[in-house]
Amino acid sequence: MTDSDGTQTPLAPRFDPEIEDALLALRDATPALSDDNLGALRRIFDDAPPPDLTAGGRIVVDERLVPGPAGAPDVALTVLSPAAATTDLPAIFYVHGGALVLGNRYMYIDELLPYVAESAAVVISVGYRFAPEHPAPGQVEDCYAGLTYTADHAAELGIDPERIIVLGISAGGGLGLGVSLLARDRKGPAPSHQVLVSPMLDDRMETPSSTMLDGYPSDRNDIAFGWRAALGEQQGRAGVSPYVAPARAADLAGLPRTFIDCGGSDGFRDEAIEMAQRLSQAGVLVDLHLWGGGYHGFDFAAPDAAVSRAAKAARDEFVRRALGA
Repeated sequence: MTDSDGTQTPLAPRFDPEIEDALLALRDATPALSDDNLGALRRIFDDAPPPDLTAGGRIVVDERLVPGPAGAPDVALTVLSPAAATTDLPAIFYVHGGALVLGNRYMYIDELLPYVAESAAVVISVGYRFAPEHPAPGQVEDCYAGLTYTADHAAELGIDPERIIVLGISAGGGLGLGVSLLARDRKGPAPSHQVLVSPMLDDRMETPSSTMLDGYPSDRNDIAFGWRAALGEQQGRAGVSPYVAPARAADLAGLPRTFIDCGGSDGFRDEAIEMAQRLSQAGVLVDLHLWGGGYHGFDFAAPDAAVSRAAKAARDEFVRRALGA
C-alpha cells in the first residue's frame, strides 16, 4: 500500500495456515529481546543439552579451540567427521543464528548430521562472541578466523580446501556472507558456495518487511535490538562495515555461487530478495527461494508442514549439488 506522500506502508503479514499455530505457540513462549531479559534468553541455549551428534557412532565429534583474531580470544569449533576414515571431503562451515547476541554453535546443527553420517561432508560449526559485550566486527572476525583455520588445517581435518560451503542461518547468514566478502578482499580461503537462510543483512531497516512485524518472534523490535547491540549509535548511519552488514557492500562481484531462501512474511524478506538480485547483477550464480506465508524460522518451528518440507528439500538439493561439485 502506498501512502499519499508516496511512501510504502507494509501490509499486515499473512501466514501459511498450516504453520500459523506453531508461530503463535512460539510467540507465547518467547519474550521479546531486551536488555532486561537477554541473560535469561541466553541461558535457554546455554542450559539446553546439545543434540546427540554421533549418529549412533557414525560421526566423530572433535571440539577445538583455535586462534581467534589478533588480540582476541580463541574461537571454538565443533568438527563433525565421518567415523569411516576419509580424505578430501567437502566441508560445510556452519554459522548459527541468534540476532548477533545469543545462541550457540549446536543450534540446528542436527539438520547437517546426515551429510556427515553418509560420509558426504565434514561439518565445522563456529562459535563467536556476542554483542553488546563484544561489538561488531568481533562476530564476523571470529567466523573468519574459524574459516582460515579450517582451510589451513584441511589435510588434518580430511577436507578439500577448495570445496568449503559456508552455510549460515539468520544472523549467521549475514555473518556467512560477511565471511565470504572478507575472504575475497583479504585473498583468503574462498568458499566454493554459500547458503544463506533468512539472512540478517541490513542494519538500516528501511525496507517494508523489516518493520511489518510487531509482537512476534524476530519482529522489528528484535531485529533492531540485535543491530543496536552490535553497532550501538552507529546503526543506520554512514560508515557501517559491509562485512558486518553485507547489504552495505558496494561490490558483490567475485563471490561464490549462492543459495538464498526466506519466508514471504519474514522481516528479512526484502533484504534477502534485494541481495539475490544484486548478486545476480554482479555476475554471481544465485538460487533464490521465497516461501509464501513463511515467517522467520518457520521450517524449524513447523518442520512437518508442506511449505517447511519444500523449503528443506530445496536447500538439501542445493547443498548436495554443491557437495558433489
